[in-house]
Amino acid sequence: MPALVELRPVVRNDVKRLAEWLEDAEVADAWFGRYTYGDAAHLGYEPKDMVNANDDQWNEVFHDPHHEPHRDIFSIYTLSGEHIGEGQLSIDEALGDAQISVLIGKKTLWHHGYGTSSVLAMLEHIFEHLGLHRAWVDVPEYNTSARAMFGHIGFQHEGTLRQSRPHDGARHNSVIMGMLINEYAAAFPDGVQSHVTSWDAPNV
Repeated sequence: MPALVELRPVVRNDVKRLAEWLEDAEVADAWFGRYTYGDAAHLGYEPKDMVNANDDQWNEVFHDPHHEPHRDIFSIYTLSGEHIGEGQLSIDEALGDAQISVLIGKKTLWHHGYGTSSVLAMLEHIFEHLGLHRAWVDVPEYNTSARAMFGHIGFQHEGTLRQSRPHDGARHNSVIMGMLINEYAAAFPDGVQSHVTSWDAPNV
């Protein structure tokens, strides 16, 4: 499919918008879900705190390659320059794999191909830029659209985490889905069309 997005370095206005998006319960549940005490979860940093972070705090979150696992964080923009979401990679260089997390924060753009395009861009980054061996996702069972999207791209079901996600007062399973570099090469022999403008993670 043609590229619909560009993955850019995060700037402060992006974080402010992300914090506003996460005030919507449906958006929060589509991202990292909620902590057991009910607040919207966000891994890697707290968006509201980062809006006014000093430069050292900012660089520690977004530009420190020494964190283990390393976290590559991108803002997702349309090709026309509109900020619409965030993508994260939790990279374990020792194992050669990366966990993908993608959020399209603008609900009016859900189910229009932007999530798929974002995942493809991140797969290109994982396998072609970083030279990793495996990409994987952890998707709550109630997010059926996300599970279908990853399955359509070519991710395989690898396992189930029992009652790992609190949601609407109950506990729900989540599924682990993964793609190996040879599966990526077979599914996309000509590569994928994407736009990753810069990154901090070292090649491995």
